[in-house]
Amino acid sequence: MQHSRALTQKSASNLALAFIMLPRRRRDAMAALYAFCRAVDDVADEDAIPVATRREQLAAWRADIRRACGTDKPEFVLNQEFQPVIAEFKLPFALLDEVIKGCEMDLDILRYETQEQLEQYCYRVASAVGLLSIEIFSYRNQACHDYAIYLGKALQLTNILRDVKNDAARGRIYLPLNELARFGVTEQEILAGNYSDRYFKLAESIAARARHFYQLARTTLPAEDRKAMVAAELMGTVYWQLLRKLEANRFNVFGAKPVKLSKFEKIALIFGAWLRFTAGSTTTRYGQP
Repeated sequence: MQHSRALTQKSASNLALAFIMLPRRRRDAMAALYAFCRAVDDVADEDAIPVATRREQLAAWRADIRRACGTDKPEFVLNQEFQPVIAEFKLPFALLDEVIKGCEMDLDILRYETQEQLEQYCYRVASAVGLLSIEIFSYRNQACHDYAIYLGKALQLTNILRDVKNDAARGRIYLPLNELARFGVTEQEILAGNYSDRYFKLAESIAARARHFYQLARTTLPAEDRKAMVAAELMGTVYWQLLRKLEANRFNVFGAKPVKLSKFEKIALIFGAWLRFTAGSTTTRYGQP
């Protein structure tokens, strides 16, 4: 797992930080899943490479992960490390393919007309990862499927609100165009980084949708699976705090300093989660009204 672990550690992402709550075997499995997701996402995000070339590269990843889901030896070293994980936890190709389809959407779509269209993207790049993750975490109640879908959408909408400035710099707007029109915000205002009360109300409407999914995740997670979902719950807590920080800044992400949780804040959240876990507490720390 050396390549998967190295990529996971290098990323320093919120997702990677949550793995610390897992036993070694499941932590390594999640590192392999994360490495796959990170690799295909990096292919899609490499704007210096022509779209046609990136499309071919993603097709190569699809063919290789199909091999990894079977008995043929994959060509890519990350998939070679991932193959025994796929076999052990019975990860379905269909969900891995959904992740690639989400990356392919980034090659073709720079705007989303409606919230429903955006949520399909959120499902592919986040909920599908959640559905794969719960297989590694191990669950007993099938309601965990809905939990993973809801939490994935909540996390991705939070990401979108945080990254509006960076996405705009690449000519990309994820906020639905019908919501822009409803609040009188133009595409050019977002691309130019112009903050206004109208933008605040627009962002607030997307945040309300994110809060709705956090609340659904919170109420859907079965009691008997709360302990198994400790890493996912930590992710929910971290991103919920990020959403609250965005709200405290009135969603103004256009300044020179990015809105994000500090390393200290993340460590405090992880330490708090560890203390609650060791004490036997499974109280959800996000999605409160």
